[in-house]
Amino acid sequence: MSLSKTGASRLLLGLIILLIILGAAAAVYTLRSNPVEDALAANRVINILFVIEEEKKPVSTYVLMYYPATKRAAIFDIPGDLGLLIAKINRVDRIDKVYDSSRTGSYENEIGKLLGVDINFSIVFTKENLISLVDLLEGVEIFIPSSVSYKEEGELILFPSGITILDGDKAGIYASYSLPDEDSEMIVFRRQRFFMGLLDRIVNMSASFNNPDAAKLYYSLFKTNMNRRTLTQLLDEFASLDAYRTNIQSVGGNLREVSGQMLIIPHWDGNLVKEVVRQTLGSLTRRTENSGQRTPTVEIQNGTATTGLAGRTAEMLRSFGYDIISVGNADRSDYEDTVIIYYSLDDAMAKAFADVITCTNIISEFVPDNEPENAMNLQPLDFKADLKLIIGRDFNGRYVVKD
Repeated sequence: MSLSKTGASRLLLGLIILLIILGAAAAVYTLRSNPVEDALAANRVINILFVIEEEKKPVSTYVLMYYPATKRAAIFDIPGDLGLLIAKINRVDRIDKVYDSSRTGSYENEIGKLLGVDINFSIVFTKENLISLVDLLEGVEIFIPSSVSYKEEGELILFPSGITILDGDKAGIYASYSLPDEDSEMIVFRRQRFFMGLLDRIVNMSASFNNPDAAKLYYSLFKTNMNRRTLTQLLDEFASLDAYRTNIQSVGGNLREVSGQMLIIPHWDGNLVKEVVRQTLGSLTRRTENSGQRTPTVEIQNGTATTGLAGRTAEMLRSFGYDIISVGNADRSDYEDTVIIYYSLDDAMAKAFADVITCTNIISEFVPDNEPENAMNLQPLDFKADLKLIIGRDFNGRYVVKD
């Protein structure tokens, strides 16, 4: 039985009214809801993807993880030549292969899967807008360890050593240049230092975003999935963040040739990256009075006959943010059990380190100030690191495994 023309018209009118009501409700919800406020209310870590882009390709990619309750943050540097199985193209390729300058969703998803987190927001700086932004911020202060000079398209580019303030043009060059004979680790280090300086300057100038005219101008220099109100509140939240004291880690792996190109293949099929992130998030969300504690220094000694085990272990532990200051062989090569020795009263620090490799054999060699006679019997070099790891036969390269 067909509807009459009047009935059909009424039905159509009803659908139109319903759509208008739903649209209005969605608009009201959008105006009232704020993703930053939602994260604050839910006591969640906020993950922000930062990309510095040149010619529609990422030059640098960072994920900032920030926990509002403790005001602490960590940064992960994602190399563009990181090799992953990309579902979208069904093969192992560079992670930046999926980057689309106009729609960063696929790139965000791949990085989120790599780290095991949800990316909440993204901020993209094109090289052109980065130049304008740095000038608007009145420069970015960085430390250049040694002077650099080279020619680019016939023009001499010079960066003097020491603490300097880069203007927009110099910042655009510094953030993206690389020299043919330059060590890759130096390129990574330089770009990380620049990003930290840029982040620090943005945080220090965050009050400017409370001025509507200034906020509009700043906002025009970002490509972001945040509206202006959300971005302003996020920067307000960052006001107490010390960017230079924020730990930054590069996602690492083994360099391998895949389909004719050299790629960084993450350790342990990517499981190590996710575990590092979990450990980092645990550190960010842990409420301790000593939250500003420096990174522990570690000495690694190989107590087995397996060649190169100490070096590989050092690389793995650096992924967790530990400062490895010494790698070598132990006094003998027949240690059955892995042992951790620490030289301070900080039991929690030693326990956290031991948890990374599931080691329960922990020894304290702390000498109290009121026992100088014991201290006299110890050589000063015994205390050159906070922790000493002696690798035994029960260590499989990642964990201590008991039979």
